[in-house]
Amino acid sequence: MATSVSEQDIARANAIKEEANILFANKKFEEAIEKYTEAIEVNPNVAAFYANRAFAHTKIEAYGAAILDGDKAVEVDPKYAKGYYRRGVGKYALARYKEAAKDFRIVLKFAPNDKDAKLKLDDCDKTVARMAFEKAIASNDEVVKKVSDTIDTQSIIVEDSYDGVRIDDGKVTKEFVDDMIERFVAQKKIHRRYAYEIILQTRKYFSEQASLVDVEIPKEHKLTICGDVHGQFYDFNNIFKLNGRPSETHAYLFNGDFVDRGSFSLEIILTLFAYKLLYPTGMYLTRGNHETDDMNKVYGFEDEVKAKFSDTMFKMFSETFATLPLAHLVQKKIFVVHGGLSSRDDVTLEEIRNIDRIAKGQPGQGGLMSELLWADPQFLPGRSPSARGVGQKFGPDVTENFCKMNDIDMVIRSHEVKHQGYQIEHSGRCVTIFSAPNYCDSVGNKGAYINVTPETEKGYKLDYVQFDAVEHPKTQPYSNKFRGGF
Repeated sequence: MATSVSEQDIARANAIKEEANILFANKKFEEAIEKYTEAIEVNPNVAAFYANRAFAHTKIEAYGAAILDGDKAVEVDPKYAKGYYRRGVGKYALARYKEAAKDFRIVLKFAPNDKDAKLKLDDCDKTVARMAFEKAIASNDEVVKKVSDTIDTQSIIVEDSYDGVRIDDGKVTKEFVDDMIERFVAQKKIHRRYAYEIILQTRKYFSEQASLVDVEIPKEHKLTICGDVHGQFYDFNNIFKLNGRPSETHAYLFNGDFVDRGSFSLEIILTLFAYKLLYPTGMYLTRGNHETDDMNKVYGFEDEVKAKFSDTMFKMFSETFATLPLAHLVQKKIFVVHGGLSSRDDVTLEEIRNIDRIAKGQPGQGGLMSELLWADPQFLPGRSPSARGVGQKFGPDVTENFCKMNDIDMVIRSHEVKHQGYQIEHSGRCVTIFSAPNYCDSVGNKGAYINVTPETEKGYKLDYVQFDAVEHPKTQPYSNKFRGGF
């Protein structure tokens, strides 16, 4: 039943909505959400207010909140197609394809010529069919071979015309990595044989690692911890220009979300993998929520790899992502994880170390493995549902309990854009680090990284470094799943 609203309040709500639209157009999405909320409080009877706020939530990846706003929009007006569309997009982003398909079908009843809804519906139906087929194969008694186990790199000929440094005897050299980075800067590819060799060797290495990896920083050495880089290769490479490239005395820990969003995810992940092979104790990689099949399908990495190389190579990356460690323990005192802490109070480091991540493969949307990749901190104590629609939020008391129980000092995590590139909260126990400046060429944030050096008294010293985005070639992003439509 509609709430009674005066003509004056109707006009005031519309004016506030226009302010929100301006903020949205200027890519100030969180401020826009606040204004749409203000408009809704004045006049809760307008479906468009909820749909607009849902769109803003989508822009900051708060898909759970977008779905709730879609629910409210269609409750206010059951014939409002945009409400179903916004809800469907939120469900699509969370890989809830069957549910999303239902919403897109309703959209097409009201707007039968909407091309974007048709494309999304078609994609949902194809994905559901593919997943059913894969599930049927997996349930077969026969062991399904990994694509990575079927590749014979020796049978792939490197043509005489190839002008890059070559890999001899399967060994990645500094000369090869330096040349590869130069090729990537010039928007050239490496030969597919070398890409395959790098992926296969990396998968083998990580398959033998625990889910929690210990990192010790020797005297006079340095470790740099970086957050999300999301396919922004030129900003990623700028970190090395500013801070030095990985070496035997200077290690890096990239804390997940290497891929998706930006147009050069392949270049980043091959560089990281190659450095891991060149300097096994000079490069550490944590799995993020975007090193997963569901995210790669929606946010561009799958399409990028297929466009630049092949579907086979994407499957190899998928199998390799499943082997990535879930967390690191630096100097026995700093827990580094992509997302955050669990919904349980009794989780120990040993439990995390022993997670059978490789058998599980994809993290799903619940349980400890998923929570480590998806959780976010909050200012209030306790826990609460996440606006993302996956994982949960954890308060300062949760962080304090986890640190005390496991005899550690702090948690370093990533997963969230921060305007200054990093944020220290929970009384210094929880730090967010984000290393993709001007995220998606629109947010205007700084990037940051943390230099960690050994110190006799405490065991480590942290230095925070901020940096700005650099110029890069303007290319069409591969993450085009949310374009078009209403």
